[in-house]
Amino acid sequence: MFLNKKINAVSYGEVLFDVFGEEKKIGGAPLNLALRTASFGFPVSMISAVGNDQDGKIICDYIKDNQVNIGGITTTPDYETGIVLVTLNKRGSATYEIKFPSAWDFIEANENTKNIIKNADVFFFGSLICRNDVSKNTLFSLLDSSYEMFKVFDVNLRKPFYNIELLKQLMNKADFIKFNDEEILEIASGLGLKSDNLEENIQFISEKTHTKSICVTLGKHGSLLLWKGKMYQHGGYPVKVADTVGAGDSFLASLIAKLLSDENPDDALNFASAVGALVASCTGANPKLESSEINNFLKQNAF
Repeated sequence: MFLNKKINAVSYGEVLFDVFGEEKKIGGAPLNLALRTASFGFPVSMISAVGNDQDGKIICDYIKDNQVNIGGITTTPDYETGIVLVTLNKRGSATYEIKFPSAWDFIEANENTKNIIKNADVFFFGSLICRNDVSKNTLFSLLDSSYEMFKVFDVNLRKPFYNIELLKQLMNKADFIKFNDEEILEIASGLGLKSDNLEENIQFISEKTHTKSICVTLGKHGSLLLWKGKMYQHGGYPVKVADTVGAGDSFLASLIAKLLSDENPDDALNFASAVGALVASCTGANPKLESSEINNFLKQNAF
């Protein structure tokens, strides 16, 4: 499935429980990225923080059981493990109420963190983790480190925890930026572009931030990818949506794994679209997907 699995991935940010009414599921976009990447057999580490509580223990045990290194996850005695209240509409689209403060707002660098970063080939980060200065400052210290790593910025806008200036700083640190269509239009507009044309928005952000690689997801309508100066497109795969939680994260993890391993953008978009669709057809952010299931889906839906 992958030509090169010796790519060390590190994901930085929130680990938490998504709460759907009476049901709790482990999540957080950076953790979803880590879990999906690890499911493909890549070495992956998570940098985050949990509370000294049962939720934190359950999350750490789960992450470890799913082959993700937890050496970068610290325990904070003063704050509880993160909780997000998730509400789904009739189409399965989610809205979120994110508890503040949570343990993941207080991630601090230590020797384990530095050793993990030293060996990283790809580094995932998002914008939500910057809502508190402690985790924000740690993130920027890692982004500014001298180690060579492919920095992937997963734009994850959650009001009121962002502003244009912060997003601009984060985009300027990235080698690859992933938006959904609403996010890129909002951000490009905030930076001065008044256009609804997605390709124009992608080129504008690329020039503004000196980022050569950008992906925009379009929900059921597929995705656009700017990779090394060339534009690629995929129409997406129709599925019956159970919920959209984590589908974009699995799409991004799959896309980056394929791009860095195989370097074929068309194949990478196709593979990532299949994985994202399969996740959307299941409940929760991290359903188990076997390689055979993904390959069968691709064969059955070949264009």
